[in-house]
Amino acid sequence: MGDFFQNGIITTLHKLPGYKLGDVEDKIRSISKERKAALLLPSLFNELKEEALPSIIEELKGADYIHEVVISLDGADEEQFKYAKEFFSVLPTKSTVVWNDSHPIQDVYEEMREKGLDPGSQGKGRGVWTALGYILARSEVYMVALHDCDIRTYSRDILARLVYPVLSKRLNYDFAKGYYSRVTDMLHGRVVRLFFTPLIRAFKRIFGHREFFEYIDSFRYPLSGEISIVIELARRIQFSSDWGLEIEILREVYNSTSLSRICQVDLVDRYDHKHQDFNMEDLHSGIMRMAIDIARTFFRILSQEGITLTSPLIRTLKLTYIDVARQFVEKYKDEAMMNNLLYDRHRETRAIEKFSYALEVAANEFSEYPMGSPLTPTWGRIDSAIPDLLDNRLPDIVDELNGR
Repeated sequence: MGDFFQNGIITTLHKLPGYKLGDVEDKIRSISKERKAALLLPSLFNELKEEALPSIIEELKGADYIHEVVISLDGADEEQFKYAKEFFSVLPTKSTVVWNDSHPIQDVYEEMREKGLDPGSQGKGRGVWTALGYILARSEVYMVALHDCDIRTYSRDILARLVYPVLSKRLNYDFAKGYYSRVTDMLHGRVVRLFFTPLIRAFKRIFGHREFFEYIDSFRYPLSGEISIVIELARRIQFSSDWGLEIEILREVYNSTSLSRICQVDLVDRYDHKHQDFNMEDLHSGIMRMAIDIARTFFRILSQEGITLTSPLIRTLKLTYIDVARQFVEKYKDEAMMNNLLYDRHRETRAIEKFSYALEVAANEFSEYPMGSPLTPTWGRIDSAIPDLLDNRLPDIVDELNGR
């Protein structure tokens, strides 16, 4: 029997036997005559040379219901930017590459800093925010969908199921978050399974019922890179430039719209993407850096909720997290055994030990720099501080670089 159970405090839209891609795409095509949708693709240049993105482009050739594809390109010089424009030009709809490393865009960032508006450091968060500014400036779309460019098992179901709940007048959600099962011959998604969810459960055990914890805990895959959002809500939210990006988006959405307008949607039966390295000794990259940034983001949110993070509290949190996470190891061991999957119990337990150390590192970093990585200003604030930037100069810069 299909899973249609509703748990948590947001709506879950499952993938059940009655679903057909063609039917959903036909509905989207009909709606898109009145409500236009954009697709935002955050990409590093080196992803254009890997196996996933060319396959994604082939699938997107059939997504004729998308009004415009906007690519936020990082890590590219001028020749690589030209290559990217050609690479994406095969799409049947209008494509625009926002070259974040270009001198004109860098000058815009510097102008913002001079106005006291820090756009943050280079990263996915700032790239998404910049491309979103371009989309907002054109004011032609009702909503924007976003997904990563490293999905090895991409199918158009991902895009259609992500777009439909927000574009549809009958469903009419403001925000949708994608989820999926991360399974091959083993269980993946270690940061969610062994760190994120156990940490949230530890918060709930220590601090009791708080709606925000219930909200975050309602998401089946809170760190997924797939979202869709109405453009007016996107105008009002801030972004983080580090690994706290997904949490920060969920937090901003929570503060900006009602729970009844938020959903999560099962995107696809099989999902695989480029896996982050898990060097347990490296605190500056890969999964350990991700865990530290996530924990630091949560510490800032807790402080904003009026919770004082003392040394005894951090110690209690660490011990509680370890206890909760070890219970999850037993659950996942049984899950793997029941489904004949590979499972290294020792490595999973070692990961928990390293994640608990990540909590200490995050606490120390938060104590030294409570604000952490700066959040991008909302585009509404940018529009107030630099009135002609969003209306004219930013879109003109991007269009000129794209030869328009």
